[in-house]
Amino acid sequence: MEAKQQKSNVLAIAVMFLLFFMIAFVTNFAGSMGVIVKNQFGASNAMAQLGTLANFIAYACMGIPAGIILKRKGYKFTSLAAATVGFIGVGIQFLSGYAGSFGVYVLGAFVAGFSMCMLNIVVNPMLNTLGGGGNRGNQLIQFGGSCNSIGGTIAPILLGYLIGGSMETASVSDAAPAMIAAMAIFALAFIIISLSNIPEPHMETPEEKAARKSGNAPKDPHGPMSFRHFVLGAMAIFFYVGVEVGIPNTANLYMSSLPSVGPAIAGTLVGFYWFLMMCGRLIGGVVGGKVPSKVMLATVCTVALIFVLCIMFIPESVTVSVPIADAQVPLSMVFMFLCGLCTSVMWGSIYNLAAEGLGKYTPAASGIFMALVCGGGVLPFIQGWAADAVGFIQSYWVIVVGILFMLFYALVGSKNVNKDIPVE
Repeated sequence: MEAKQQKSNVLAIAVMFLLFFMIAFVTNFAGSMGVIVKNQFGASNAMAQLGTLANFIAYACMGIPAGIILKRKGYKFTSLAAATVGFIGVGIQFLSGYAGSFGVYVLGAFVAGFSMCMLNIVVNPMLNTLGGGGNRGNQLIQFGGSCNSIGGTIAPILLGYLIGGSMETASVSDAAPAMIAAMAIFALAFIIISLSNIPEPHMETPEEKAARKSGNAPKDPHGPMSFRHFVLGAMAIFFYVGVEVGIPNTANLYMSSLPSVGPAIAGTLVGFYWFLMMCGRLIGGVVGGKVPSKVMLATVCTVALIFVLCIMFIPESVTVSVPIADAQVPLSMVFMFLCGLCTSVMWGSIYNLAAEGLGKYTPAASGIFMALVCGGGVLPFIQGWAADAVGFIQSYWVIVVGILFMLFYALVGSKNVNKDIPVE
């Protein structure tokens, strides 16, 4: 019977992999659109990151509500709602080019961000559930993470290819084929999910629902925010997502503006950053069972800090030849995509450290984590503002600050000093 149930979940598992892919594809698509936004709408470097900011600010608005929706309505309802919202969000972005409106584009990015947040809330626990938990559940999540990295790799490469060799002629309509494909995938996912039998082990019971509505649900004086290591961990997630997104986004704008590089080559090199993230996740999956999260996080933060300093202090005049095209690229940008090896395992390490010892407060903590993902929009926006003020390369001091906080968290802030709080 169990084997039959696993077999019946194959389609649902495939859809979760597809949605994992879409999370990174749509998110990185918003970042890569900065090149187009700068040209078509005459935006500054900061305003070019406004789509990314809107996409991630949606997490701050939707993180905790999405967790509540998941608890009350279940995986299937939340997945269907996320696919619908994602279709609408990408559709609005698609229309913004023809409307010639920067405001419509930002609105579309914001709506799409709601979808990405809801999908993030769903896919990890759903894959674990569909796999039956344990090693099988973990394995499915790792495969899902790989699909996520593939989506992140393809988005900037595809957009760079669609834009072509010059950002002076770039417009939203250039990206239309990719947005139409994204909407088609969301529509397909909606149909498959609606026809799939999704288990709902974590949805609230009728008794819990009745107690909630009557106001008789027991009050708990504590919560995840009662734990210092979780509060600092949530802050570390804020900085992490900002660092993860800010490193390639700013590099894309910088390289696209160089006459010797252009959007097509820049998009490919940024795609290589996300490809190395996938490689790093596969390596992290192998060594993660042997290396403590604290050691892993401290190590990759130290290496990432060195790489970012190389980006900042290697002169632009020092170049290397790019094998994929007849172009010379600043050597510093090699260290940009090498950063992907470091950022690949930061999320898992921070989450494991922050969730340690939370017990029954872990589900609520997950919603807070999703809300703090908004850092992926806030930090790149700040970095874009810094790029306008002091230049692309010097703007990486914003990234340095984020990495230093994560290093502090690994070495000091991750210790659980609130072990007296009951968690069972």
